[in-house]
Amino acid sequence: MVGLLVLAALAVASYRGTQLVVHDSIGDPVRDRVIAWHERRPESRLRNAVVTLLACTYCAGWWVSGLVLAVYLLAAGEWTGTPLLLHGIEWFAVAGGQALLNRWDDTRDRGAA
Repeated sequence: MVGLLVLAALAVASYRGTQLVVHDSIGDPVRDRVIAWHERRPESRLRNAVVTLLACTYCAGWWVSGLVLAVYLLAAGEWTGTPLLLHGIEWFAVAGGQALLNRWDDTRDRGAA
């Protein structure tokens, strides 16, 4: 089982990864290509899902959290020997921390404007 300090660090890493996917300018070329791909067939459900995933902080954050947690668990050798249900609960914990950080970030930006 992952400790609270590690969960907090994974939540912060997931927050940063989510910001990279959804907002950072380094991802603009990829997002622009995906949006252009979507505009060629805007009625496509798959294309709508991909664009939503790249534009929604909470949608992308869920998957980024899962990826960050999985990489950590595999790299630390903690994947095996632990019930899959526990890893699912850890995923919820990391994603929840990431979502709280994104929510805080969203409200902080609004207060500054």
